[in-house]
Amino acid sequence: MTSFLSWYLFITLLGWLTFPLAYRLFPALADRGYALSRAAGLLLWGFLFWWMASLGIVMNDLGGLLLALAILAGLSLWAVLGQRDEVVEFVKQGWKVILTTEVLFLLAFAFMAYVRAANPDILGTEKPMELAFINAILRSPTFPPRDPWLSGWSISYYYFGYVLTAMLARITSVAGTAAFNLMLALVFGLAAIGAYGVLYNLLAVANHPRSADEDTDPRPPSVLLPLLAPLFLLLVSNVEGFLEILHRRGLFWTFNADGSATSAFWTWLDIRDLNQAPTLPLGGVPERFWWWWRASRVIQDTTLSGDWKEIIDEFPAFSFVLGDLHPHVLALPFGLLVVAVALNLFLGGWRGSIPVPFLNARLRISPLGFLVSALVLGGLAFLNVWDILAAGTLVAFAYLLFRVREDGWNWARLEDLLLFGLPLAVSAFLLYLPFYVGFSSQAGGLLPNLVAPSRGAQLWVMFGTLFLPLFVYLIWLIFTRRGANWRPALYVTLGLPLMLWILSWLLGLAATAVRPDVAQMFLATQGVSDTSTLFMAASARRLLTIGGLLTLMALLLPALAFLFQKRDEIPTDETEPAAAPSLDSTPFVLLLILWGLLFVMLPEFLYLQDQFGWRMNTIFKFYYQAWMWWSLAASFGIAVMWKRLRPIPNVIFTVFVALILVVGLAYPVMAFPNKTDNFKVFSLDDFDRVKRDTPDEAAAMQFLMKAEDGVVAEASLVTASYSGYSRISTYTGLPTVIGWPMHEGQWRGTSEPQGNRLNDLITLYSTPDWSTARQIIEMYHIRYIVIGYLERTTYTVEEQKFYNNLPIVFQNSSVTIYEAPQPTDENR
Repeated sequence: MTSFLSWYLFITLLGWLTFPLAYRLFPALADRGYALSRAAGLLLWGFLFWWMASLGIVMNDLGGLLLALAILAGLSLWAVLGQRDEVVEFVKQGWKVILTTEVLFLLAFAFMAYVRAANPDILGTEKPMELAFINAILRSPTFPPRDPWLSGWSISYYYFGYVLTAMLARITSVAGTAAFNLMLALVFGLAAIGAYGVLYNLLAVANHPRSADEDTDPRPPSVLLPLLAPLFLLLVSNVEGFLEILHRRGLFWTFNADGSATSAFWTWLDIRDLNQAPTLPLGGVPERFWWWWRASRVIQDTTLSGDWKEIIDEFPAFSFVLGDLHPHVLALPFGLLVVAVALNLFLGGWRGSIPVPFLNARLRISPLGFLVSALVLGGLAFLNVWDILAAGTLVAFAYLLFRVREDGWNWARLEDLLLFGLPLAVSAFLLYLPFYVGFSSQAGGLLPNLVAPSRGAQLWVMFGTLFLPLFVYLIWLIFTRRGANWRPALYVTLGLPLMLWILSWLLGLAATAVRPDVAQMFLATQGVSDTSTLFMAASARRLLTIGGLLTLMALLLPALAFLFQKRDEIPTDETEPAAAPSLDSTPFVLLLILWGLLFVMLPEFLYLQDQFGWRMNTIFKFYYQAWMWWSLAASFGIAVMWKRLRPIPNVIFTVFVALILVVGLAYPVMAFPNKTDNFKVFSLDDFDRVKRDTPDEAAAMQFLMKAEDGVVAEASLVTASYSGYSRISTYTGLPTVIGWPMHEGQWRGTSEPQGNRLNDLITLYSTPDWSTARQIIEMYHIRYIVIGYLERTTYTVEEQKFYNNLPIVFQNSSVTIYEAPQPTDENR
């Protein structure tokens, strides 16, 4: 409870401290950035501290954190100068939205803290990796932080979210094992108010469209309708959870006398686990072990020869049920901050001008607005580099729509887009340059997806709870909004998939020419002998499963038609003043829909190459972005229609939304109790479990937490990933010789930095020869040699050599730690 309160109070004070700055930075938003001030303050505080620590200006300690906080306070003081009365007046007039934001944050943060307290274990999946990063950052004296699982190297991963977690842990004096769970709760709370703020600001313009030269909206929107956004973003889920109920009840199954069961529906749907008959006796809720996992694997890819390929299609509710503190989760509030930046830009909040050297051109944005855009986008890339393509292009096209509203659609807009987008990308890169200097990646360019289109039925299972409100909203626009430009929209809707399909085959043919050996291996995995046979079989499959693509095109056509809406006529008589362009959030919402469609459609034809070799990660990261954008757009559509439909249609529509909520909330209502074992445990600190389950190991870890810095030797294996190996480095933050080898290879795109470490560890523990062991100790600068249960069961440990030559610095009934002498600085 104390740790929860300390985090709540600090992040609230940080938000209040940042708000005067947010007020100046987001002039076009109705809430002036209040709902996003916590996320903005955390990002800016982290940016300042990380830069100073990376340059050696400060150490990675409390003093450095306080200095960065003081600089942030100074920036807020600068921001409030000259507008103190405005800020005070805003607080008086906007107390309802401020109070609603505060209550929502407290409830959301407390709810997820309650969930994590009932399931605090940092076990399985990639949780140990994430904890290892947090503790390694806490133990690193300087930046870049040390890699906990590859001694002598720095982290090669997008680790900014773990820096922010470690900063909060240090300033609140909370252990890393508790900070892990509190950060998950904080991300949930920040995402809740971030989504709330974005929808509030969208509705402020939708409720009362105003001219661009007006400063304020005299009719603020409802403070309750924006609650739809966090509901649809964080709790509403895909349809799989509801299908689990139908499956468990035996619906659409025929049970035969011989005990077998058949179902045309479930066989046609063909989602793993659900295509198997339910166990008898039938029940009301799913009981299969980890049944909730299947919701993140509803898209089913197979080769032409029938081999199954795992595809990850997470959504936020699943992420918080699972409880991994992965970068795509950590980035959620900051992805919403990017949406707010794009919205402020679209609404003309950063009007100004920046000359472009050598091109005799100008950017129609203020220098401050450009800097903020680059700072936030660069920070998002540092948090989760997968998000930068989607987020960066969203901001660039929001600027494009701003210019379209000012001067209409013409070829000059392409110039605007390039003049803004390219310098923005370079600036976002340079602002976080120290990160990229030490970063390597497994990404390897684009590859074609030739044989595995997403089936329409499975795409609807994934996005049905968002597709339905989006379709209804777009249909409502068709009947209520004039000026849709259907012809260019139809050309793009038909041409885009065709171009992507042609591009995928051109890439495939190019790859065949460059690497014919790889092409032959691919043909063999598909069960075909030549390219022409592959083309015929792949084309036939794409036509048979075209429902998914048709769904996307059906959404794409009206969204584009209204985005291409012709601009109102501007008076040409110079003596007649031109009317200021009207502000309307609808084009921005259509942009969110369009961007979701684009990034769901792209993996139908192309994917980013990685070590997995298929589109699993591309769908994972792109679908997650699409869920965020579509949840905002769906919430907006529902809110607007609720406000504007006549009474009888409104009742029908309310029933429709209620049915969507029943289907979409079935998953979290069942999954959270299942994952937490009905909320029987209450502790935010996973180390309580470690002390309870393995008290000897916990005591050894506590010793090393307080011991002097040094490299740890502990057991590891080639297959160590997703296991208890590397537990000492994970919980103490001290670097180990080698941790999870497969993950190290993924992070760096190669296993070369690992060298012969695994074999050297085997030799270190197994050889009886002290001279050989000493050479390995000196090679890796090992200070602490741990001998516990994992070491004894993994290796044939010859402990006598350590006993004869090294002092024992810790020992209990099952764990012994030896300390090797360290050379002085003069002898290094």
